[in-house]
Amino acid sequence: MALYKTLTVNKTTKVLIWKIEESIAELKKDTPLSKNSETRLHSMRSELHQKGFLSIRHLLKNVGYTDFDLIYDEFGKPHLKDGKFISITHSFTFTAIIISDDLHVGIDIEKQRDKILKIAHKFTPIEEYKTIANVDALISKLTIVWGAKESLYKIYGKKKLLFLHHIYIEDFKFADEKTSGEIKYNGEKMTYEIAFLEFEGFTCVYAY
Repeated sequence: MALYKTLTVNKTTKVLIWKIEESIAELKKDTPLSKNSETRLHSMRSELHQKGFLSIRHLLKNVGYTDFDLIYDEFGKPHLKDGKFISITHSFTFTAIIISDDLHVGIDIEKQRDKILKIAHKFTPIEEYKTIANVDALISKLTIVWGAKESLYKIYGKKKLLFLHHIYIEDFKFADEKTSGEIKYNGEKMTYEIAFLEFEGFTCVYAY
């Protein structure tokens, strides 16, 4: 089985990343699912989505949980029955979870693609990045910003939050591998730490 990477964020928080290399049959083996999860799995038309769904259950197994420990609220945000905090992500051949005893957490994996250049204006003030002449570097930076905003959106866990107007990411250098972000909404301001890493043409960003 393909546990790709484990990151210790702090004493109570860790990230696990899975590289999907197995067949659906292999991923289903010894992976009991609730009736709701079975229904969700069979409703997925894409084999890649099915594999992502199942590989998440293997990541849960790595930290001592099963599918039966995972519940979703009315907004679709995942929770663990024991009260610990969790966030989940899937992109093509990678899935990941972040789990914490005591911190609200969010995680996102994105494939680095040039299509992000076309949508950047929808989620960040693109003028901030006009000084980046190298296209690959710009794609990389914008993917990190998107992932950071997606991670904060997952922490907030409710609808109506707008990436462009309610979520702010502090500028950063690639070498730092970290930054910070804020959610400003309904008169409240919430600040979070953000870290990122790149591998095999993908970007993983997590917030806590």
